[in-house]
Amino acid sequence: MARRKSTAETSGSEGPLPFDRSIGYQIRLTHRLVQRYLQQKIGPHGVTLGMWYFLRALWHEDGITQRELSFVVGTMEPTTLNAIKSMETLGMVRRVRNSEDRRKINIFLTPRGRKLEGDLMPLARDVVEKAIEGFAPSEIDALLRMLSQIQANVVSRTEEVPAVGLDADTTP
Repeated sequence: MARRKSTAETSGSEGPLPFDRSIGYQIRLTHRLVQRYLQQKIGPHGVTLGMWYFLRALWHEDGITQRELSFVVGTMEPTTLNAIKSMETLGMVRRVRNSEDRRKINIFLTPRGRKLEGDLMPLARDVVEKAIEGFAPSEIDALLRMLSQIQANVVSRTEEVPAVGLDADTTP
């Protein structure tokens, strides 16, 4: 049976954009694979990928407001609220009304949430190490520079200001 040509292959002068040549597709695929591997590592600790990003932000800056947490993680506030409620039920965080502005809620790690950093960060570092296995340090530096340039190129062409990365380390 003959393969049907896609619209991209049959129209337009630019020709096809096969998946193996699509930067966006390759970044997405890589991201999904790394995330799946990370979930395998952190799941046995009762942490989902959704929780992971909030924990990472709180390990970086404990006590930030729900709104700040949403911005750092890059989620909508209702999504953040649902995640916080789940994490609160599991004893990872606690919500405290802000003493200066009663409308704000600050999120603090509990001792369990803080302990998870010591348990999970080595696993995350291992995921990264396995993902970059076989790369020379100069290749890793070049890859990070190229990804940073792609991000800057895209940010400069978008109307919204995206949340900035959590920190400069290389853990997912």
